[in-house]
Amino acid sequence: EVQLVESGGDLVQPGGSLRLSCAVSGFTVSNSAMSWVRRAPGKGLERVSQIESFGNIITYADSVKGRFTISKDSAKNTLYLQMNSLKPEDTAVYYCAKLGSVRSTYDYWGQGTQVTVSS
Repeated sequence: EVQLVESGGDLVQPGGSLRLSCAVSGFTVSNSAMSWVRRAPGKGLERVSQIESFGNIITYADSVKGRFTISKDSAKNTLYLQMNSLKPEDTAVYYCAKLGSVRSTYDYWGQGTQVTVSS
């Protein structure tokens, strides 16, 4: 059974940092293309970042470039998103997802974790 379980979401002040984790079972993160996707209140889905199968290609949305870092831990079969210099507009539910063979699609999603940036 495939499971993606996110954690690490919290309430944080502007300028603060958080690290999101996505613990995966049922497939191997290290050889899978993965992404973090968020949904802000009243808005559509935004793909924040993606990392290719063996981590050789990483992309970020312009809105988070220079502030967020995506990574994988093969030993823990876990995907991470380090978020620094957080802004109120980063407030959203964050999901990790396994990308499909067509990179615009998704094979599996987690349940999401809430990040709220507010003073």
